[in-house]
Amino acid sequence: MNQDTQSTYPYPIAQHLRSHSQLIYGCMGLGGGWNENPIAKADIKQAQAVIETCLEHNINIFDHADIYTFGKAEQVFGEVLKQMPSLREQMSIQSKCGIRFADECGVKRYDFSATWINHSVDQILSRLHIEQLDVLMLHRPDPLADMEELVKTLSALHQSGKVKYIGMSNMHVSQLKYFQSLLPLPIICNQIELSLGSLGAINDSIEPSHHYDGLFEYSQTQNIQIQAWGALFQGQFTKEITDDTPMNVRHTASLINDLAQKYSVSKEAIVLAFLTRLPVAIQPIIGTTNLERITHCAQVNKCLLSHTDWYALLESARNHDVP
Repeated sequence: MNQDTQSTYPYPIAQHLRSHSQLIYGCMGLGGGWNENPIAKADIKQAQAVIETCLEHNINIFDHADIYTFGKAEQVFGEVLKQMPSLREQMSIQSKCGIRFADECGVKRYDFSATWINHSVDQILSRLHIEQLDVLMLHRPDPLADMEELVKTLSALHQSGKVKYIGMSNMHVSQLKYFQSLLPLPIICNQIELSLGSLGAINDSIEPSHHYDGLFEYSQTQNIQIQAWGALFQGQFTKEITDDTPMNVRHTASLINDLAQKYSVSKEAIVLAFLTRLPVAIQPIIGTTNLERITHCAQVNKCLLSHTDWYALLESARNHDVP
């Protein structure tokens, strides 16, 4: 049952990025942790090993955010690029901004002001030691956003050459439509939480509700790439089962193990293949810093789940059959 295939569906983002891949590496785990400690040589070495392992397995989109490990994830990544500048041409880099942690000015908040976005982009480019970001994404919707100011800011960043493309994160259909109606630039991607353990968008495609209803269809008609964060569901379906493991997770983990043997791939590949089987051509984001696990994830390109096996996983993860 081992099938050597990237996907039966085209990836919309391939129309824009010179380097694109079925999987995306999420860099949240780089930089030495969510603390105030300065980066160490070991952190840079870890980042280099991760980058080289990803590229070896044709994973060449790297996903950042200005807040990841308080900027240190971008910093260590940038140090690797500074030491090995030829790597830049082998990858696409995207980053997100718009979230501000609590500080002397106030509580944790979202900020789409021109001042904050311009500051964020300059800091991102500086930490990464690059001149242009392939994709700038707005991390989470800001209900107080001045849309006229925001559109001018994003357009100016594009025209200046600092940002090549614009993407969104955690946006539902109505927000995407509204943003796109105002932006003179195409929105090329949108990140949502999606996995066997977070089935919101898939459940809404079966039983329409209010949040993700129509997201897959709209994204396909507008060529917006959907990227799935949390794709491995923090390893809940692939790690060792304990007495505290919920029964539905146990059943799903057992099914994943059986399917891994059936398709001659890793368990991680089965978890990711559940997403890549969708016609909307999902790009799962993986964030492990374990090099062996990155290799296991890369086996997803050898696995195309059957129609029946996909629904078996869905039923198990939902803990009941479809309507």
